[in-house]
Amino acid sequence: MAPSRPIAVFYEHPHWFEPLFAELARREIPHVKIDAARHGFDPAQVEEFSLLFNRMSPSAWKRGHGEAIFYTHDYLSHLEARGLPVFNGSRCFAFETSKALQVSLLERSRLPVPRTRVVNHPSLLLDAARELEFPLLVKPNVGGSGAGIARFDGLLELAAAADSGAVFAGLDGTLLLQEYHPPRGSSIVRIETLEGCYLYGIRIHLGAGAGFDLCPADVCKTVDGEDLVSAACPVGAGKAGLTVEAYTPLPEVIRQAERIARASYLDVGGIEYLESERDGRLYFYDINALSNFVADPVRVVGFDPTEKLVDALVSRAGLEAEEPAAAAGGRRP
Repeated sequence: MAPSRPIAVFYEHPHWFEPLFAELARREIPHVKIDAARHGFDPAQVEEFSLLFNRMSPSAWKRGHGEAIFYTHDYLSHLEARGLPVFNGSRCFAFETSKALQVSLLERSRLPVPRTRVVNHPSLLLDAARELEFPLLVKPNVGGSGAGIARFDGLLELAAAADSGAVFAGLDGTLLLQEYHPPRGSSIVRIETLEGCYLYGIRIHLGAGAGFDLCPADVCKTVDGEDLVSAACPVGAGKAGLTVEAYTPLPEVIRQAERIARASYLDVGGIEYLESERDGRLYFYDINALSNFVADPVRVVGFDPTEKLVDALVSRAGLEAEEPAAAAGGRRP
């Protein structure tokens, strides 16, 4: 049953969410599209939505919309304070826009994460590096789609980059220095979750020279070389070396990913991990609230996860409207 008031989708990327809009339209579910890049609100007013689905991207700064990232924090908090349910709400978005918070969550949850130091100026990277083992990655705290990540194989290389201003400090000036673990078999695993529960898993195989942008919606070939159909593929087809296949992680790893999703108030999103060539251990390294799902999902994983996502949105829009406080900021773990 559709909610009596429309579901609002707050988004910035022009292509990533076409499958979501198509499914909402197919079911004739009332919905409105809100351009997160150009938006304003009246703090005295309550929006006429049954629910807002936050699809704001932390990589929006790459498309000239960096200011919308910080604006989104305020807008989501405003809606929640007014009692409107938000899917992937403000507490979830805080993790989405802070790699430092993600590492902190994994550490206090006693889950494996690469050793990391967090600093607020590039000049502090060298001292931090002496406590870690090269190769190291420098990551901007607010990244998205692997943006701004750089690898350094030695102290002199890192020092030269820091001294020359070549280190990208990101939007908030906070940097992570993290031990780099080459993934065993040149592949990583992404576990998708919905409302804190396992939805599916995929293994992404990295081609020669692959970078750190591993968005599954942009991976447009199977391991057998078949082309996948996705609205994102035309803009992501340059990542020619990446291939994808369905993969079911071990039950214990799935349980760990579900713990991460619930602790980060992730209503829908992906948790990524790798098996290290350095020491053979498994490491979680990314909590991604902006799940785009895998391209051509029926062919890859055997079902359309967007249908289950819309089921969850409709349910939350109807059930949570009577108890909005329980939905503010995302589900409680």
